[in-house]
Amino acid sequence: MLVEVDKHGMINHARVRHARSPQIERGKRSGAITGIVVHQTDADTRASSLNSYKNPKANGAHFLIDKDGTIYQTAAIYQRTNHVGPLKARCLVMKTCKPQDFPRKAGAMAIHRIEMQKTSGDRYPDNMESIGIEMVGRARLPAGFKPIREEQNWSLDRLRGEYGIFDTPTAAQNQALSWLVSVLEDSIQVPRGEVFRHPVVSSKNKTEAQGANWNLPSPKP
Repeated sequence: MLVEVDKHGMINHARVRHARSPQIERGKRSGAITGIVVHQTDADTRASSLNSYKNPKANGAHFLIDKDGTIYQTAAIYQRTNHVGPLKARCLVMKTCKPQDFPRKAGAMAIHRIEMQKTSGDRYPDNMESIGIEMVGRARLPAGFKPIREEQNWSLDRLRGEYGIFDTPTAAQNQALSWLVSVLEDSIQVPRGEVFRHPVVSSKNKTEAQGANWNLPSPKP
């Protein structure tokens, strides 16, 4: 599904609204785009995320999909944005390495540094190589949840990060996600097998984007 991508890296199509926020762009990429990472915003509304992207040195992704399926492009494709944290060890999933291959009690940053020494494809795509897609959706604490012991002193955001369950993406969001992934796959040759949910590639709330589906039947152009 080829669409026009202009010289600045903006998609020109009726389904994509331009809402570019230069504050989240971190400079031109130094290499090829090799993957896509799908996120959820942890916010209730599109406006909340778009407004946050206007803050100096804000972090964000290249696209934002509202609950009604509207797609907003918030950063140029050819610009890097910070949307992926320290990488997990992909080789453990691929069974090409073992936990003992890493330093004992290696933390997230130590594993990330080891992974970044590997070539693309042997590790998950990082910020420089990936396109980020955010879907509006918030993590909510389960009904009746009560913190215990030291957790009673945690902030609400920390509690939601640890125990919250993200909203299930709407049908309209998944249809839009499928269309957008197809566009990126065809127009800039991002492999379908290199699309990941955020918790797969980095240590995040495991329920983030758990209902995201980018493999629906081919949407209409």
